[in-house]
Amino acid sequence: MKRRHLLAGTGLAAITVVFGAGCSLVPVIPKRPTPGAEDAQGWIRHDADGRYSLWVPCAEMGQQISTALQALAAAELGVPPQAVQLRLPATGDIARVRATVGSASVQDFALPLAQACATLRTALASGVAAAGSTTLHAQPLPASALRSFQALAKAEAPARSAAPAGQLHAIVTGQPLFAGDTRLPGMLYGRVLRAPVSAELDSRPGAMDEAAARADPACIAVVRSPLLVQMNSLGVGIVARSPGALERIETALAVQWQVDGDGFEAGDIAARIDIDRHLARGALRHRPRSDAMPENGTWSVDLRMDIPLAAHAPIEPRSATAVWSREPQQPALRVWAGTQDLFYVRDVLARNFSLGAEQIEVQACRVGGGFGGRTLCTVELEAAVLAQAVGAPVKVHWSRAQEFAQGFQRPPSSHRVRASVHQGREQGRVTHWWHAFASSHILFTPAAMPPWMQSLADFAGDSGVARGSQLAYAVPQQRTEFTAQRLPVHTGPWRGLGAGPNALVVESAMDECARHAGADPLAWRLAHTSDARLAAAFERVAREAHWKSRPASDATTLRGRGIAGGIYKGVSYAAAVADVAVDRATGQVRVTALWCAHDCGLVLQPDGVRAQTEGNLVWCLGMVLHEELPVAASRVAATTFADYPLVRMGDVPPLHVHLIDSNAPPTGAGETAMVAGAGAIANALRDATGHRFTRFPVRSGDVLQALKG
Repeated sequence: MKRRHLLAGTGLAAITVVFGAGCSLVPVIPKRPTPGAEDAQGWIRHDADGRYSLWVPCAEMGQQISTALQALAAAELGVPPQAVQLRLPATGDIARVRATVGSASVQDFALPLAQACATLRTALASGVAAAGSTTLHAQPLPASALRSFQALAKAEAPARSAAPAGQLHAIVTGQPLFAGDTRLPGMLYGRVLRAPVSAELDSRPGAMDEAAARADPACIAVVRSPLLVQMNSLGVGIVARSPGALERIETALAVQWQVDGDGFEAGDIAARIDIDRHLARGALRHRPRSDAMPENGTWSVDLRMDIPLAAHAPIEPRSATAVWSREPQQPALRVWAGTQDLFYVRDVLARNFSLGAEQIEVQACRVGGGFGGRTLCTVELEAAVLAQAVGAPVKVHWSRAQEFAQGFQRPPSSHRVRASVHQGREQGRVTHWWHAFASSHILFTPAAMPPWMQSLADFAGDSGVARGSQLAYAVPQQRTEFTAQRLPVHTGPWRGLGAGPNALVVESAMDECARHAGADPLAWRLAHTSDARLAAAFERVAREAHWKSRPASDATTLRGRGIAGGIYKGVSYAAAVADVAVDRATGQVRVTALWCAHDCGLVLQPDGVRAQTEGNLVWCLGMVLHEELPVAASRVAATTFADYPLVRMGDVPPLHVHLIDSNAPPTGAGETAMVAGAGAIANALRDATGHRFTRFPVRSGDVLQALKG
């Protein structure tokens, strides 16, 4: 969130005074500058050996952005991709860049990088530059004047896929890329213990057996510090000679935790976001669109839908290593971290340790799954505090249980959708559409924002919560309204923000409108689509899936087919078709095939976009059929993947991704299919069973009950 956006949204002079005074109660605000050609000149450098180094400005977390930018730079420089060496930067290597969020890396970084490479190529050709390029002044050339964009626009997609492997060889050969791979001389291992409750409750360590902990020969220190705080959770640190000793020392320490505040269970969270309770009190707080609705009209479709908490569940739990130095030519603090925002981490550390930004260096590492969850400074601060306390390098690597308990989650949401369908002579039309929902905060995450600040920010409305709720179809009268409630379990950015859950609800309701009108779901959507690119996505996916060839049910299996689509952030398009099979005896649901048509403008690296789209479709499958984060005893109850049902390899059907090649400017690809996949699966399940499931995820027991009912 940008500070000026917050101020503009609230319009309260008091907030300006608070920020202007530099109040210590105000958390560090992420800075999100838009990169330009001058910034990009520092990303690409010509080395003395004639090769090039590309300091990748975006966090690499498996989305292949580094490979895409490597291919782009090589095309502009006129060299083979292998001549451009990828480097993950530290904060001292490049100027501040925005966080890697919102699937905006290609959209924001490709053009400035190409401009910088064109400037460097011209300088080298004229003999102006030999080694290094930071003194050059990049020219803001249009895409039409850049070799790379012209070559990519002319090349067939298969040719663009012939890109270098990036870091693939390093990954499969086990080379150190991730934060957890960091090794430093004399390195120790740390962990911060916290009360087994949500950080929304006030908690702190009470009595503990330090003597028993220190009696372990592997124990280096027990660390108490006011900096070991995450929101309302004050922890206590332990440092050991080996990572295997941490569990043993934690058990010996036997901390007795003091907790204040009211406890909660899963039902308390559901009650706070119950949409019907909110509507009973009157209109909701935020209205992105508010046309007039019928006073006492009869709605053709009226759905209540509920989507639960979900976790990021990255393969790699987060890790950071910190070391302090008194050498005059060295930064006072160096940190190695897998983060989506190097500079925000640096800013938080500078605030907490009263250092200048130039005294801290944060080194980027490859991220083993981010999805929006690595945007805050958590494990990095823990490592820095413990390293300072013991005067040696310390690595802190969260356990899987810590990743579930101390990270923020995708917020649950509760929806009410109503629509009026006018029965025309040939095919009906939706005339009125009303979507009201309650959820929790995403951009104004309570994991980093105290209640008073969140209340002020709420005047602007959390656009992350609203993402994907705006109807992509031409309906004369529309109303969208929502409220965001602070929950006792912290929520925040999750792949696609609100777009996944909101689009699932929107496309489910749109499907019910088609059924009410007796219309084909594809024809119904095309009749309501005024955007040519969205229509093209629907037509492409229908053609690839042979839409009319509906799978037939038999004596043991119900089969169905569904379609859905949408526009992500107003710039990227996706449409999907799903086939499902339902066992009549057990209620088990199996998705048998998924097709997706994807339009994100000019595609720099088709294989990477396909991989991202496939990942999105798997997440959609999890949203509909598998994922629900358990809550009990005032905390997230999951501690391992056994407690959190993820999609398994055997659950994944054949995935058919079809990219719509375009010369339009490149836009986001990493989250777009979230607006299509889940709705297609839910609609296929409706088609197979004749029942509209409104609570997710849908379990086999739910299906059996519906079939018997």
